[in-house]
This record gives sequence, C-alpha cells and structure tokens, in this order.
Amino acid sequence: MTLIDRARFPREKLCGDTVNPGAMAVLRRLGIAGVTDDGLAVNGMVVTGESGVRCEGRYTDGLAGRALSRHHLDARLLAAAAAAGATVEEQTLVREPIVEDGRVCGVRVSHADGRLRSLQARMVIAADGASSRLARTLQLSRHSARPRRWAVGAYFEGVATPLSDPAVGEMHVRSDRYIGIAPLPNAVTNVCVVTSDRVALRDPPRLLCESLRRDRILSPRFTQARQITRPVCLGPLAVENIACGMPGLLLAGDAAGFIDPMTGDGLRFAFRGAELAASAAVMALERGDHTVHEWLSRARRREFAPKWRFNRALRSLVGSAPAVGVAARAAAIFPSMIAPIVRYAGDCRVGRPA
Repeated sequence: MTLIDRARFPREKLCGDTVNPGAMAVLRRLGIAGVTDDGLAVNGMVVTGESGVRCEGRYTDGLAGRALSRHHLDARLLAAAAAAGATVEEQTLVREPIVEDGRVCGVRVSHADGRLRSLQARMVIAADGASSRLARTLQLSRHSARPRRWAVGAYFEGVATPLSDPAVGEMHVRSDRYIGIAPLPNAVTNVCVVTSDRVALRDPPRLLCESLRRDRILSPRFTQARQITRPVCLGPLAVENIACGMPGLLLAGDAAGFIDPMTGDGLRFAFRGAELAASAAVMALERGDHTVHEWLSRARRREFAPKWRFNRALRSLVGSAPAVGVAARAAAIFPSMIAPIVRYAGDCRVGRPA
C-alpha cells in the first residue's frame, strides 16, 4: 500500500485542534500510539451568545476529548500508517485519476523535483481534502450552494483563561460569525473565526483582529495576547458529495463530504469514515466487487445521517440572527438545555466504552 501526500510532515493545517470523545474512541480502537495521552483534556464546551448569555455543558461517563494541534496529530497518524506497513511518499501531488473503461485504475502524480509518474492500483482511496482533485475531476463532489462560510484562524500566546474551568472548548456565537477557541499545550491558544461576510474576508488578518477586539466578552482576554502565526483562510467550508466513489475509487475524509465545523465533530467523521472506506476497500480486493462504493454510501448514511441533520439545523440557526436571539434567550431561561446538545455534538454516545 502506498500513501501519497503533497505535504511534508509535520506541517500546519487550519483546524479547530479539538478531538471530541467520539473521535478519541476511534483512535483508541485503532491503537494509534500516544494520541490518546497527548494534548490537553477537553471535558465539555461553553457556548456564549452576543447578548452575554453563557451556557456550559459537560461530557458524561468520564469521557473527554483532547486539544492538540494538527501539526502534532497528523504526524502521529502518518507514523502509525508507516508502522502498519504503508509506503509513505511525501511532497508528491496527485494530479488526476487514471480511468479506463469507466473504472479508476490508478493516479498520475508529480514530485517536488518535477518528475511525473503514473501509478497503477487495484483500488484508490481519495482522502485529499475538501478540495479533492480526484473527487472534483470525477464530478463526485461540490461546494454547498448555501450557506457558504469561510474560516480564518491563527495561534496566540498570552490569552487569559476564562473564569470557569479552562478545560473546555469554547464556541462564541455572534450575529454574523462564530468564534472557536481551544487552549493547547505550552500556553498556546487556537482562535478560529467562521463567517460568510465576504467583504470582511477580503482582509483576513483584520477580520480576525477586529472579531476579538470588538467582542465585549473576548476582548479583555486578548489584551495581553500576541498573535504568533499569520492568519490562514479556508473555504468555502461545506462540501457535498454526489457519490462516495466509483468503480476502483473510494472517497474518505473531507473528500467524502466536509461539514461546517462549529460542532467540533469533523475529525470523528473523518476517522470513522476512513474506517468505513478501508472496510469497503478490503471487500473490493477480496471479492473483486466493483460496486463497493455503493455499499460505502449506504454505510455512511446509516452512520452519519442523524448527525448531518443535527449539524444542518445548527448551521441554519447560526445563519439567522433572529433565530440566534431566540435560542440565546431560551438558553438563558433553561440553561440545562445546552447539556444534551453538547454531549451529542461531542459524540459521547459513540465514545462510550462498551
């Protein structure tokens, strides 16, 4: 098996840097060495609204997520793949699929030194991200028409911790954007702003700075903070897949569909989706079955459909200022309503030990 990636690891990647309890359960099941002990524990989530309402929910049954950078997490995952027997080719760009008689039978790649090469394969798994070259070339995915949001993120030092337990993820919902904050090891903080405001997105550094400076809840915590990385912009965020593959090709990770990450469950979708794609690949290789991409589509729907509906509902809520106001008032009156939402967003049910 050959694993091809355009990057050279370890590398930086824009992400919320939080692995929820459900995603942690997948890593434990796969025996990914060290990840379950890395980073900082995340015991729940706090959500604030523009009016000042604040709600906090905890994971149950002793479950916790972890906050750790993708720089660190991805290096661990790559090492695990190599240890399992994969041949890793870094700085190698997959340019296009090789298709013969309606079936993908390999890929064409280019190397950092300019060399071009064709690689034959009985099965190709495209895990090349939300802007997957393979999925787009084969017209298997598209960006969602609406809502269209972009994320701008950077790392900071010197961010003051909240007055409550700092071992929680933070989501600050505002009328035209939301701001995710995750504390990381070594007193570093991940800050990510997600918005559909295309005018503001013309200047990502200013968007990030102004979102924090003008926020009456967050501004005091960033008075002494120092931005230590340049802002990175990613989007549009939501990607819909038309199919989970075709004969000879399966989609995994963000290539199989990328959600707006406000619920913090993107990595659980990616990890569990990769498990399902691997199962489908094994079926294809053992049986010579060229229809396993259809099985994968059905398996993903059974596994993820309830959570997809949940995420779509939250995205629609955040996209409506009146709805955000109503939700904030309801949460202020009935703060206990946030707890089951946080537990569901954290995939605590699937993360619970058997």
